[in-house]
Amino acid sequence: MILKMDRLPVELPTPTNPSANDAAAVQELLGGKFGEMSTLMNYTYQSFNFRGRKKLRPFYDLICSIAGEEYGHIEVVSYTINLLLTGVSKRGIDPTIAPLADGVNARNTYHFNNSGQTALPMDSMGKFWSGDNVFSSGNLKLDLLHNFFLECGARAGKMRTYEMVSDPTARTMVGYLLVRGGLHVVAYAKALELLTGVEVTKLLPIPDLSNDKFPEAKKFMEDKMHLKLYTFSQEDYKQVALIWNGTHPEDGQPLEVIQGAIPGHAVPDLDEEPQLNAPGSDEYAYDPQMFADMAKKMGIKL
Repeated sequence: MILKMDRLPVELPTPTNPSANDAAAVQELLGGKFGEMSTLMNYTYQSFNFRGRKKLRPFYDLICSIAGEEYGHIEVVSYTINLLLTGVSKRGIDPTIAPLADGVNARNTYHFNNSGQTALPMDSMGKFWSGDNVFSSGNLKLDLLHNFFLECGARAGKMRTYEMVSDPTARTMVGYLLVRGGLHVVAYAKALELLTGVEVTKLLPIPDLSNDKFPEAKKFMEDKMHLKLYTFSQEDYKQVALIWNGTHPEDGQPLEVIQGAIPGHAVPDLDEEPQLNAPGSDEYAYDPQMFADMAKKMGIKL
C-alpha cells in the first residue's frame, strides 16, 4: 500500500521564462524510455513479482524502497512541466481571439488540445508512455543489472535535458534528480556486488560527468542527499540496510538508511487557465466561511 502525502520532495521555484517548448523537452524525463514513469513501473512490478522474498529479503526491500521514491519523482517532474506551461497562452474566456494561437508553434500541441496546459504520460515528442518499457524478468541478477542500466540511462537523459533548458525551475528539478537518481545507481551497483562479487561501483559515475558540475545538484550533495536512502515506509523494508551501508564510492562519505519518507515541501498551487476551461468551475462560488463552519462541525482543522 502507498501512504500518500501532499508534498513534493523538492521546492520548485517559479519559472522566470515559462515555455511550452521547454516543457516539451522536460516531458522526456517523465514519459520517455528512461523517464521516471519507467523507473517507477519497473521497480513496482519487480517488487510485486519478487519470488523467494524471505530468502532474499534485503534485495526485495531495496527495490521496494526505490519504487516508493519514484512515485514522488513522477510528481515533481509533472509539476515542473505544469509550472513551465502556466501562463504561456492568453488568459480569458473569449474564444474568438484565438487565445491558444501560440499552441500551433509549440513542439507538443498535446499540452494545449489534450490537457489544461499540464503534463501528460508521454515523451518529448508526444509518444505516450507504454508498458513495453517495463522489464521484470523474474531473475534477480538480470533485474538488478537492468535497473543499474536504466538508472544510468536516466542519468544521461537528465544531463542532456539540463543542457537544453536553462530555466531555474527545470534545472532545480534536474539537479535534485541527478543526486537522487545517482543514489539509485550506487544502490543497484552495491546490490549486484553483494549478489555476484563483481565490483560494479568501479564503473561509476556513468556518464563520467560529476554532479559537482551542476550547481543545482551540488547544493543537494552538500545536504548529503546522495548518501541517504529512505525506505518510504513507516515500519517496513529495514533490511535494505544490509545493502546500503559502508561509504559512497565517489567521495568516501558514510551511507545512511532513514526509515520513512523525505520531509518534503509544499505543492505549487497552479493558476487557473480559463481559456482552456481549466479547471472549468466558474459557476462555483467559493465561500470560505461556509467551509470554515463545516470544518468546525466535522472536527477538521483548516
